[in-house]
Amino acid sequence: MALPTIFSQIIVLIYNMSDTFYVGRTNNPYMVAGASLILPVFNICLALAGLTGIGGGALVSRLLGVNREEEAKKVSAFSIYLAIAITAVFSIAVLLFMQPLLGLLGASENTFEYARQYSFCVIVLGGIPTVLSNVLANLLRSAGESKKAGFGITMGGMINIVLDPLFMFVLLPKGQEVLGVGIATLLSNCIACTYFLCVIFRMRRNSVISFRIWDGLPERKSILSVFSVGVPSAITTLLFDIDYVVIDKLMTGYGDIALASIGIVLKAERLPLNVGVGICQGMMPIVAYNYSAKNRKRMDETIKFSIKVGLIVSAVSIVLYELLAGRIMQLFISDPQTVLLGTDFLRVRVLATPLMFCSFFTVYVFQGFGKGRISLFLGVTRWLVFNIPMLFLLNFLFGMYGIVWSQVTADILTVTLSLIVYRKYGR
Repeated sequence: MALPTIFSQIIVLIYNMSDTFYVGRTNNPYMVAGASLILPVFNICLALAGLTGIGGGALVSRLLGVNREEEAKKVSAFSIYLAIAITAVFSIAVLLFMQPLLGLLGASENTFEYARQYSFCVIVLGGIPTVLSNVLANLLRSAGESKKAGFGITMGGMINIVLDPLFMFVLLPKGQEVLGVGIATLLSNCIACTYFLCVIFRMRRNSVISFRIWDGLPERKSILSVFSVGVPSAITTLLFDIDYVVIDKLMTGYGDIALASIGIVLKAERLPLNVGVGICQGMMPIVAYNYSAKNRKRMDETIKFSIKVGLIVSAVSIVLYELLAGRIMQLFISDPQTVLLGTDFLRVRVLATPLMFCSFFTVYVFQGFGKGRISLFLGVTRWLVFNIPMLFLLNFLFGMYGIVWSQVTADILTVTLSLIVYRKYGR
């Protein structure tokens, strides 16, 4: 379950970083900063995908654990159409309020147009295919089809990597590189979405994943269960997003070079975290299924094994990033100031990797249990009580490097709280 998901998460990261990599080939830090500003808005799309994909997917696994396949079909169809409706509203809102939104994110005169071009392609036009791809991948994974889910996400990422330089340096004129990246990302997400739609249509007779909304809505209890897990997941992702917005906003006070540096770092640090997300996404359906089927032994073994693997990955990543931070920055941009700042930032931020993994691992476990209130409590506490206040506090006390150290400091508190809650609930 986990290996295809981990691989697809790595490819997703690579294709997200490929945008920054290719834009960095222009050696224009304003282009890099403009494209990086849209990361929080893109993460909101992922939050919308989590609302129905994780909420619906976790419930589908639990329904399979008690042999309720017909209800699982209704839940999957409800999740799909809900995702489309919500994302359509969000994309239209971004289009209508583009200018004040980009101003809020910290776009300057030098970065505004680049941020506008990228957001129009990726969010306004590409919001629905992006969200729907992730929802369908989550639903497939919840029914045990991890390979098909992983292949679809991987395929979309690989296509994006190929299309980026084609549109940037061949098809579009010089100065339109950010627009080229946006078009490439839009097309790759549309192709991935088409793949998932075709897969589910071909599996329709032998799978609980269904488009048949006309079969009727799921039970009221099931709808509430989708939202009870999905809404906390979405809120947690949105708060994670706000954390990135605050980082960007605070970093703009130190200039566009600092903003470009942290923009690269926030993507580069995602490699071990995306592997961790892959482990969690592979773990959650098994935990949900066995929780529902009351197979406590298999559930506990899955949880213990998953967290061990995640911590090993985190430890290895710290060593590699500390040694190779400078070279990693040079992969994205050759501007000496950006590389120098980014190297320092990356070496500090990577220290939080095992802490961040433990934090969201606990949230995924409670989502598998269907305990949305607990996962919401942990997510809200992490971001609103620890992380975001810590950003302002350390920025006030230590300036630019205080922003970078805030993640480690806040996640020490978060992990302590997570362990207390998990041990209490486990008993």
